[in-house]
Amino acid sequence: MFSGQGAQKVGMGKSLYDNDSSSKELYHRANEVLGWDLSGISFNGPEETLVETRVCQPALFVHGFALLTSLKKQNRLDDVVMAIGLSLGEITALTAAAVFDFETGLRVVAERGRLMQQACEQTVGTMASIIGETREAVQALCDDCNVQIANLNCPGQIVISGEKESVLSAVDAGRERGFRRVIPLNVAGAYHSRLMEPAREAFAGFLVDIPFSEPQMTVLSNTTGAAVSSADTIREALIRQVVSPVLWEDCMRKAAAQGIDTFWELGSGSVLSGLARRTDKSWVTRSFSEAPDLAI
Repeated sequence: MFSGQGAQKVGMGKSLYDNDSSSKELYHRANEVLGWDLSGISFNGPEETLVETRVCQPALFVHGFALLTSLKKQNRLDDVVMAIGLSLGEITALTAAAVFDFETGLRVVAERGRLMQQACEQTVGTMASIIGETREAVQALCDDCNVQIANLNCPGQIVISGEKESVLSAVDAGRERGFRRVIPLNVAGAYHSRLMEPAREAFAGFLVDIPFSEPQMTVLSNTTGAAVSSADTIREALIRQVVSPVLWEDCMRKAAAQGIDTFWELGSGSVLSGLARRTDKSWVTRSFSEAPDLAI
């Protein structure tokens, strides 16, 4: 499982860079591909730069792929049969499945981040988290307030997205309806909503010239929770994902339905492992973030 936006923190990946030659090489290659100092910002900040969409998306991609490479060197991924990723993490999962090489995956996620930041700057949007409610209740709220579901993370944890005034109205309406927790989020824009349409359209044009290979393991799409395999299906899923809900709970449940009972999180922190445990306590989870995690 590969992390999505919001998992980033200053210092992530530094211990990998310092202790693993393959990780150090990946960060050097990333700096060359991007033409700016991704490693310096990842390791040293400032935080206000790292949290920018155009920066944190490639930073999380490289961090996740460095962890993957390190675990492969230790021969600890020989029995992995599936990869999933939250939002931008889906591109990391596709790269792990050899749909792209590292440089191509990095260019894809960097352009996605750049276009999404541009869309944020051109619109006035925000998001809110709703805790403890059903999908049906949240969908009814969205319909009434003209906003969209952006993330279905796990049972009882749903994020909504849209124009700022509409989201704030939905927050008030949710509280009036007796929703237990409705929390406005401090985000740069309305991700996974119609306000990202300019980014979706431009990203579609960018992906036309990107070569896609058949995945070497199963990858589940955020847009449907189902496997994607052909180049056209993968490309279309990545394009739609920019404006569509992230069906993360569906991805985890689909993985379990196909026999997966162990979930390894490769990324900053342990958010995805927490979502897995809240979905089904019987699943075995483990988080890998830095070099000490690889030594256990």
